[in-house]
Amino acid sequence: MNVKKTALIVFSAITLNGINLMITMIVNIGVLGVTLTSRSAFPLLSTVQSIQFAGFLERLDVFFMLALITGGFFKIGLFFYATVLGLSHVFKLKNPSPLVFPIALVVLFYSLSIAQNYFEHVYEGLKIIPFTLHLPFQIVIPALLLVIAFLRNRKKVQSAPVKIPQKIRSISISLLDLIS
Repeated sequence: MNVKKTALIVFSAITLNGINLMITMIVNIGVLGVTLTSRSAFPLLSTVQSIQFAGFLERLDVFFMLALITGGFFKIGLFFYATVLGLSHVFKLKNPSPLVFPIALVVLFYSLSIAQNYFEHVYEGLKIIPFTLHLPFQIVIPALLLVIAFLRNRKKVQSAPVKIPQKIRSISISLLDLIS
C-alpha cells in the first residue's frame, strides 16, 4: 500500500475521531453542565437519557446502550481476529483455527479476573496498566528492537564491499591521469 495514502487515511481517522469527541463533549457540557459531566461515569448516557422530543420520543438510552454494546462487540471481535491472525503468522501456521479456542480461554480468564467492577477497571487502566503494559510495549521493546536492528545493519554495512559504478570509476581514473 502507498505510504502517503496510508498516512492520509490515518491522519483523517484521527482528525475525525477528535472532532467527534469534541462535539460529544460540547453537547455533554451544554446539556449536563461541567460538574455533572466531570462526575458522571458515562456522561453521554446521561445526556441521551435527558432527551425528550415532542412528548413521544423519550427513553432513547435503550438505543444508546444497544449501540454501545454492539460497538464493543465489534471492537472486541476485531481485536480477537487480529490476535488470532497475528499469532498464526508468528507461529507460521497455515490454518489459524487451532488458536481460536486457547486465545478465547485466555480472554475469558482475563476478563473475569482483571477487575471486579467499573471503578476498579478505571483505576487499573489509569494507575497500573500504563506502567505494566504501555511503558514496556510502547517504549522499552521498540527501543530495544531499534538498537538490535541498528547493530545488525551496522555489521552488514561494514562487511559488504563497496561497489563503484563503472562510469564513476572511469572518471576517477581519467582524473588521476590528468593529475599525474
